[in-house]
Amino acid sequence: MVEQTPGSLLRVDGVSKHYGGVRALQDVRFSCRAGSIHALLGENGAGKSTFIKILSGVVRPDSGRIFLGGEPVSFETPKAAADAGISCIFQELSLLPDLTVADNICIADRRRRFGLIDRAAERRRAEEMLAIIGGEDIHPAAPVGSLPLSRQQMVEIAKALARRPKVLILDEATSALTAADVAKVCALLKRLRAEGMAIIYISHRMHEIAELADECTVFRNGRYIETFAAGTRSDDAIVEMMIGREYSSAFPPLGGTRREGTPALAVRHLSWAGELNDVSLEVHPGEVVGLGGLDGQGQREFLLALFGALIGVGGEIEVAGKPVKITSPRRAKSAELGLALIPEDRKNEGLMLPMTVRENLSFAALDAVSRFGRIDRKAEAALIDALVRQLAIKSDGLDGPVAALSGGNQQKVVIGKWLMTKPRVVLLNDPTRGIDVGTKQEIYQLLRRLAEQGTAILFYSTDYDELIGCCDRVAVFYDGTITRMLEGAELTEHNLIGAALNLTSAARRPASSVAR
Repeated sequence: MVEQTPGSLLRVDGVSKHYGGVRALQDVRFSCRAGSIHALLGENGAGKSTFIKILSGVVRPDSGRIFLGGEPVSFETPKAAADAGISCIFQELSLLPDLTVADNICIADRRRRFGLIDRAAERRRAEEMLAIIGGEDIHPAAPVGSLPLSRQQMVEIAKALARRPKVLILDEATSALTAADVAKVCALLKRLRAEGMAIIYISHRMHEIAELADECTVFRNGRYIETFAAGTRSDDAIVEMMIGREYSSAFPPLGGTRREGTPALAVRHLSWAGELNDVSLEVHPGEVVGLGGLDGQGQREFLLALFGALIGVGGEIEVAGKPVKITSPRRAKSAELGLALIPEDRKNEGLMLPMTVRENLSFAALDAVSRFGRIDRKAEAALIDALVRQLAIKSDGLDGPVAALSGGNQQKVVIGKWLMTKPRVVLLNDPTRGIDVGTKQEIYQLLRRLAEQGTAILFYSTDYDELIGCCDRVAVFYDGTITRMLEGAELTEHNLIGAALNLTSAARRPASSVAR
């Protein structure tokens, strides 16, 4: 049992929540002190999201008690939780894209003058909150929907702090941020801790936990496992606690690919709108090529250009040795070309949340399972069942909404959807963002199996460990072009960071060369 320790601001005793026959939480206990950062750890599906939804008034528990400042509380709505001093930053953003940054930050506490919204006061408030979090580059009058994902995440943090919470909950709040923004957020959280705020921090990035956390609590399969002081358990021990089994090496052995014959994908002098500048690259069958560099250097645009999602792309593209024009995603995923893109934002770009798991899995491959304009349900079911087994997708039936799955299983559905098309080239845009360590391992192993079967893979990641552990070589982007190709003994974190910052003159290759 978790006892209320001196200074405990928030305490949870025996909270349970079931959805039909599915146990989301069972007799969970938790305690968080004022002036501390308490890390909440667990795989996707461990119950963390349900737990923070209960704390923030989004859902009601079936049983159990919650104490805030020593007094029992029960929240009927998110507003009630916010009014009590609990503010939550969810992994999936809660912003209104058509409203401005200032509107979103102040939406729960509108400034009024003579009965009308005081736009000037709200803009000043937004500027104040953005300055606090280090987001001075974000214009308060900009529509939120016009901002890149990393800036939207900073607005979400500013919005939560504008409510002046006593307890701040962050659910993978840094997963979409640039490295510079992560540093700003970490500094902010340390400052808030020193001011007496209680912070519950959910992250799968163990280095962030090591830097920030005072205490850690592990959930597994909806149950409380253990609470311990930060620094008293090794990373491997924590992971074993989370997954309930012995932890093996995160990355499977590299395949030692030989780059011979015709490339599966060849790109020459690709340019687009000043964001991509003379990019040349080749990827061979069975090869995993990483895209490195600081976030925002053109990696995402490069993948979108290859998939036909950008207009006005210049340069040449060859697939299996044949020159091609990729004018749309439909053309990219055609049987003739065989490209597949796993997007970074699975909720908005990869899934149709109200539709079923089955429908999401088969959507990209409807042409392949259709005969004379009608879907062959038997062929569709056989492919789906095989994929569910291959990817170990955990769901309460395939005919329920995909929105009900954990984040890790949703990502498996996105990947499975594209594997249904039997692609020859797979483009991955930060595919493990916000995914637990167990599911990450499964994705790494899947990538290696695909490579062994002859699939060519382009893999963008903001995690240097992933690039080193998963990739045969890494093309480092800087200012919209590839400045260095790292492989073998050169593929180290030191070299990745140096090339990402463009520190060495040797990093820049001649513009006319093809990175092989």
